Amino acid sequence: MGMINGIPLNWYIILSSILFCIGVVGVLSRRNAIIIFMSIELMLNSVNLLLVAFSTYHADPNGQVFVFFTMAVAAAEVTVGLAILVVMYRNTKSTDIDILNRLRG
Repeated sequence: MGMINGIPLNWYIILSSILFCIGVVGVLSRRNAIIIFMSIELMLNSVNLLLVAFSTYHADPNGQVFVFFTMAVAAAEVTVGLAILVVMYRNTKSTDIDILNRLRG
């Protein structure tokens, strides 16, 4: 397999897979909304790492452009998510997502 600046492409794939798995475990096992947002961001960044690695390996900048747009969408997601989290905390004094069931009318 090829190398990128002396580092094998397989290592990028393995690192990205490990980061993505850590993010999935964080989303599925935690009840704190802040930790869930951090886990989602970790998953998005692992995909971005993989896109940049393959883009560099194939000498095609399209993957890096796609990463730029993915980061812009992630920033918007964090903005909206944190706004919802602030409103949730003001109403319930907690960031536990199980408490959101009480907010139904």
